[in-house]
Amino acid sequence: MDAVDEVKTRLAIEDVVGEYVQLKRAGRNFKGLSPFAAEKTPSFVVSPDKQIWHDFSSGKGGDMFSFVMEVEGLDFKAALDLLARKAGIDLAQFRSPGAGANTGPSKERLHELLDLAAKFYQVQFSKNQIALEYVFKRRKFTKETALEWRLGYSPNNGTALVDFARSKGFNEIEIKQAGLSSNSSYRGLSDMFRGRLMIPLQDQQGRVIGFTARLLTDDKDAPKYINTPQTPLYDKSRHIYGLHLAKESIRKGGYAVIAEGNLDVISSHQAGVRQVVATAGTALTEPHLKGLSRFTGDIRLSFDADKAGLAATERAIPIASKVKVSLSIITIPSGKDPDELIQQDPAAWVKAIESPSYALDWLIERYKTLLDVKSAEGKRKFSDELLPVVRDLSDAVERDHYLNSIAAIMDVSREALEQKYDQATKEAPVVRKKPMQVTPVKPGQEDRWALERQRTEDAFLCLLLLRPTLREFLQLLTDPMFTNTNAYELYKFLVAHPDFYGKPADLKQLKAYAATSDNAQSLPDYVKILALLYEELYQGLELNELHYEAARLQARLVEQFVKTAKQKIINQLSDADEGTTTELLTQAKQYDELLNQVKGGITRGEKT
Repeated sequence: MDAVDEVKTRLAIEDVVGEYVQLKRAGRNFKGLSPFAAEKTPSFVVSPDKQIWHDFSSGKGGDMFSFVMEVEGLDFKAALDLLARKAGIDLAQFRSPGAGANTGPSKERLHELLDLAAKFYQVQFSKNQIALEYVFKRRKFTKETALEWRLGYSPNNGTALVDFARSKGFNEIEIKQAGLSSNSSYRGLSDMFRGRLMIPLQDQQGRVIGFTARLLTDDKDAPKYINTPQTPLYDKSRHIYGLHLAKESIRKGGYAVIAEGNLDVISSHQAGVRQVVATAGTALTEPHLKGLSRFTGDIRLSFDADKAGLAATERAIPIASKVKVSLSIITIPSGKDPDELIQQDPAAWVKAIESPSYALDWLIERYKTLLDVKSAEGKRKFSDELLPVVRDLSDAVERDHYLNSIAAIMDVSREALEQKYDQATKEAPVVRKKPMQVTPVKPGQEDRWALERQRTEDAFLCLLLLRPTLREFLQLLTDPMFTNTNAYELYKFLVAHPDFYGKPADLKQLKAYAATSDNAQSLPDYVKILALLYEELYQGLELNELHYEAARLQARLVEQFVKTAKQKIINQLSDADEGTTTELLTQAKQYDELLNQVKGGITRGEKT
């Protein structure tokens, strides 16, 4: 038995899901409100028998591991680690001998030490008048806020924490690897943080992995903030401050706000705006955006509009384009920072968040105010600043749009701008017959289309899987009509194995098929989800009703495919020669005939 199977034997899926969703018994299954969508009628189903879950509102589903990955925004390895801890399983016993041999303290040991340090700092905070006045009077944080974020204070005697950690059984190597100490030539091992407000850095599960420490005195020679250095637990290029408390609000609100400072995050949460997080300064990285993209595709930056903020925005735009998230900028009125605005007028902070500007549009407007785009020098600097950002966009249509915009703003020809662009990118000029006309897709529309197609594919295949007599409706369908990987693999399997009935011997056949392809690895779990879907949607219906439903779904699948395929043909026609045009129009006619054929099947079904 491997680690995954061991976790599944020790944990019940309804207990794991029940920590996040209030479940109620509904026959053999449990139901609850979707954690992925705002809904009033429960559409989230958990099957203890099948050890599977399915969310009808979002189309998502899987086992307990996929649920934790979705709700916590984790990869599989991190989800396994989390569930193994819940089950009391030591994953080391499942590793090959000699693999990953210990070269230092275990991560669990470091977590224990950092949690102990946070508690130590909290106790010291309650005794230090300067820290208390800064937090409660100057920052106006409440006692509840200080406790929720575990704010603390580091004593200024040099070795207070080191001595405390040693008294609790931690050695010098562990204290160093946790990032809590520094070496002094005359004192030896001493505290990394002294005389500062301590702000714990926590991972997505709320475990302490490091600290940000803020100076509380006017010492011009000391940095205002210092962070835990790189450790086995803390990596500033990946860590997102406040995500453990913000992730649920981000998922439900549909967007995330990245502030510049940790204290800005705390202020916003205290004001009730909880989808706010921060990175280490303005250094936004690809791992940061990928981590947030697990919860939302709408990222909004709240950085200062100074030189550092401009540079950070310029760096972030190509990264966001690569990660496929929408990046926008929040403009704070009167040049305040979020904390100032929140203290003065929380409603104005909410209004600013809800009125962001698309990042590259904001950047263009910002440089228009800084430079004279009417002068030759201003045009040169304007294009110098913006063309590198446009060059790094991963989407060709977006690049084309902004080249047109920049040329129009500077009142120069597109050809002149392209010449400079091509010189900078060392690419040959792109020649087009005419500018590409693109109809913008409304925010979220692509996601809705994808979800609708997935629901259609799932409902259609669950009928054919559980009712083999309906597999006649596989005729007329082709591979490209299935966009979901699992649906595509099951379609291929049913075509190749028309006698599959789900019996134990057949399940071995399915697992053997799944093992032949990386894309089909999750097929057995997908089949369980479809069985659950059938129970919820079609159990108890007469065969003639199921026959009509299969015909309707087949027609819907074809209709969705034809719509997409004909749109591609329309795009190709704009640049097609006479011969290609004839071929494309013939294809379009064939698609129309196919659509009429399947819709005719529905009409015949209504008459029976």
